[in-house]
Amino acid sequence: MEAKAQARYVRIAPRKVRIVIDLIRSKDVQEAIAILRHTPKRAANVITKLLHSAIANAENNNNMDTSRLYVYRAFVDEGPTLRRFRPRAMGRATRIRK
Repeated sequence: MEAKAQARYVRIAPRKVRIVIDLIRSKDVQEAIAILRHTPKRAANVITKLLHSAIANAENNNNMDTSRLYVYRAFVDEGPTLRRFRPRAMGRATRIRK
């Protein structure tokens, strides 16, 4: 059986989050939490919350034993980009994608 959790609209670049995700993929859940606790990246906090959510989903929705859980699949996709305009010379404007 599989329990899942997802975080949407997180304002961190996917490239930076993938570095942290690669550390915990196919690890035991308790080991993954320990790794994330000692990882000095901003994405580690988001992934820790997400992992705790997945553990709670497994325990409450699927009645699974939390001591036997491991990270089966973890991936990061790109979210929507925010488009802003920056004023330029002679009344022009250029688009910035955040």
